[in-house]
Amino acid sequence: MFRRKPVSSPAKSKQSSLSVERPVKRLKREEDAESESDDKNVIERPRSPDARAQRVVADSDADSQDEGIEDGDTSATQRTDLEQTLPQISTDREAIQQYEAMRAAESASSPEGSSQGARYKSSIYVDAFFLALDTVLEEESHLFNEAEMKVFEQWRNLSYEAQYLYVRLFLRKTSAWHRINRLGYHSDIGNMDLATDELFKRRQLPASAEETTFSPGELQPPEGAILTDSFTFADSSTDHISTLEEASSLLLLDELKALAKEAKVQGKNKTDLLKALRRTSGKQTSLSFAPNLKRSDTDDSLISTTDDHRGESPSKSDNRDAHFTSKILSSTGPCIRLSEASRRLFERVHLVFYRSTEWTEKSLTTIILARIARRNFPNYIVSRSANIFPSRSLLLEFEASLRTQFRIDSTLEFNGTPTKEGLQIILDIFDEVYPRWKILLAEEQKKEDSIYATGEGAYLRRLSPAWVYTRIVHKGAYVLGLGKFKDHAREHEVLSELLAQRLFHAARRGAWYQRKALLEEHYMAALRPLEGRTPEEQKKHYKRVALRTCEAGLQDNLVHLIYHYDLQKRITKLERQLKIAARLQHDFSHSRLAKPIEREVVGTQITKPPPRRPSQPLPHPAQLSRSNSNSNSTTTAKRTHPGKTIWLDPADPNTTCSVESMCLSHYRSLGWKGFHTESGIVRTLFALLFHDILFTYVPNVFQTPFQTCPLDLHTDGFYVARMGEIERRLADIGNGKARALVAAAYEELDRLDEKGAPRRTCVVGLDWGFEKGDVLEICECVGPGALATVCRVLCEEYAQRGGGMPDLFLWRPRRVHDGEHGEKHGEEHPEIHPEIHPKDRHEKQPNHQSKTTSQEHTSDISTSKKQEQPEPKDPEADAQPTDNCADNCAFIEVKSSNDRLSDTQRLWIHVLSGAGVRVEVCRAIAGEVLTEAP
Repeated sequence: MFRRKPVSSPAKSKQSSLSVERPVKRLKREEDAESESDDKNVIERPRSPDARAQRVVADSDADSQDEGIEDGDTSATQRTDLEQTLPQISTDREAIQQYEAMRAAESASSPEGSSQGARYKSSIYVDAFFLALDTVLEEESHLFNEAEMKVFEQWRNLSYEAQYLYVRLFLRKTSAWHRINRLGYHSDIGNMDLATDELFKRRQLPASAEETTFSPGELQPPEGAILTDSFTFADSSTDHISTLEEASSLLLLDELKALAKEAKVQGKNKTDLLKALRRTSGKQTSLSFAPNLKRSDTDDSLISTTDDHRGESPSKSDNRDAHFTSKILSSTGPCIRLSEASRRLFERVHLVFYRSTEWTEKSLTTIILARIARRNFPNYIVSRSANIFPSRSLLLEFEASLRTQFRIDSTLEFNGTPTKEGLQIILDIFDEVYPRWKILLAEEQKKEDSIYATGEGAYLRRLSPAWVYTRIVHKGAYVLGLGKFKDHAREHEVLSELLAQRLFHAARRGAWYQRKALLEEHYMAALRPLEGRTPEEQKKHYKRVALRTCEAGLQDNLVHLIYHYDLQKRITKLERQLKIAARLQHDFSHSRLAKPIEREVVGTQITKPPPRRPSQPLPHPAQLSRSNSNSNSTTTAKRTHPGKTIWLDPADPNTTCSVESMCLSHYRSLGWKGFHTESGIVRTLFALLFHDILFTYVPNVFQTPFQTCPLDLHTDGFYVARMGEIERRLADIGNGKARALVAAAYEELDRLDEKGAPRRTCVVGLDWGFEKGDVLEICECVGPGALATVCRVLCEEYAQRGGGMPDLFLWRPRRVHDGEHGEKHGEEHPEIHPEIHPKDRHEKQPNHQSKTTSQEHTSDISTSKKQEQPEPKDPEADAQPTDNCADNCAFIEVKSSNDRLSDTQRLWIHVLSGAGVRVEVCRAIAGEVLTEAP
């Protein structure tokens, strides 16, 4: 049985979709209204995944609410620089099993393996762990002392089963206890008791004369975090769990409920039950024993809270606690936890290997699988430097600075609205870090002037404590300007010092200029002495200072292009306020931004009440029933469940498709060629145009022979280290040489190998699924200036600008190419017009389309009036190819009638429209709704 979905009238729908878009919500600062509109927060996007083997792009209405999550995998946002340079390969269980089977076969065929007659034991996790350890010790062993080297020796002497168990627990990245009887791993560990006993064994270490040092802003390390004269690889619950609060964290919810019932305590959830149970013990509760505590929390969360005593005698309380503790341990059985000191040491090894703390289980397996992948990689010089951390003390300080940075981020971002006490702690840390930051700045500047070649140290500096301290100083300046402190004078001083250095966090310089100019425009006049000026003259003076700050920002070659528009807008406003003569004012008309064209496309949407399983195929139109809905109704059907919406394909009403494909079919019916690709085509063009610059030798950015890009591509050091080469290439693109560059890149990257097959070289972002002819056409249609602008943004912020690109890319090939392919390109549809703004005219649908296909509505010209006028003739029918890229290509962002643009989408629209590219926001409207039978 089918039912009709109620829809609204077209007039109302049209009016709502063409109205002014609601602004994106953001925190309101305690400043005047004018400064609120000027002060824009800088949003740091997570790194986006590299190019995929197939163009799989998320549906617009599926990702509009969760932009930071791609493909449902949150791990994609926590990949290391090294991991992002590797090719896109399968890392699932099947790939891991194939690798381990291959290793076993290699061992069986070797003389040693056949003579032993036993199954070769190897795991990809253990192999990857050894790869990291061996690589670090081979080249950077000077970072570890004698006692730590002894720990590594003891690790190598462990049995395979003990090594495997340690690695699997290490990859869990937690400090929690684990029940031994629930660990599993039966296929790799034959005797769990022997493996655990080997890890529990206490081992002796040589005495170390090294003194413990603490970095600015760091907390005291927790007990057991530093190696002494002996150590264990793991802790046993028998030796370390003796109190009720420790033991209760081992319980599952059902077990905890049963114990709470016996102890006569109540709670709504597991957290409440644990609190109630521990409250009865009359002892302090330590957060370090909370269940599921992350490893990163152990350094900062050792804060104890004292609960109220119950008034019982100590002996009675101890007896009750001992009873429940014994009962819990007998129920859970023996438990294991990695020892803090050895775990921290191996974390440091992985920090040195990955040059990052954000490694995961996939980080380990991806490197191993990439080594055996049958892929073709570009030719480049591998250079893994041993002097990235020149001394052990700097490595320890870098490690400590990361922990301090995590404390600040936890206060500002992860625990709700920060309190004044929390913000004061951040300022205290800022005061501790600031003197050390100044010292390191001077040292790094000396290195830049005397040791490094131009730009060579850009990537190395990211692994300096000064890099982290610069970010902490940046956060401190932000806190100083908050309404709870409003110390704008000191904030201005800190921003001036941040701008005075040019070595760290170049990507933030635009935001620093913006904030500094805002302070000078609105606050500094009242905070600085008049120096003989009247109050009105003082205001004008600091507005002129703000004007010079904005001009300096535009002239700073390290300021990214995305900040230019806001600086230009402030300059225009200040010049108007200062009443500067028109002939002396700046003219930014060449970069004035155009608003995206609003367009509505009406189609037939398919809905069904129950949620569809992921494995269930899309419904066939024969299973649907058409409701007798009003043909003039143009609204989006209300979703009965989250996820992708399903529409009928206008090009083939017998098939279903996504909302992007429905809109794409509509544009194709108007003569456009196009893809649903988001950033895929732009990244492909960038890879082809800059492939030789990507793999130009720069020290320390190529550390493996199977990288698809340099390590610094996803950082702000990429542009700095190659500024000369990039600017020359951008000039070539702007002079119309893009097509020749792309053709040459295809010749080099896709040449035939020894077997006569195309090489299809792996380069980051390069999607070989695009046809060469289409890519060459697109190079010309986009236009030299627009293409150079887009490439500049990617050179400056490749990682941050990976998301937010419009969903669809459309192009119309130019009419004549001098017979390059033996035929004329661009046979244009008779109803294509150079301007397709909905306010300019009403476009009719092709005659072969049914009434249910997509159609366009206008906002201010009635249909009846348009029907009286003859169909306009295409003015391009006899024209020569135009150089206006707005006539030849377009980027289309697909939205439902109620969706709004995100910050990153707005930014790309500004960049594209400022470069002269046509950008449209296409609203998908359900003119008719079909409902499946339940």
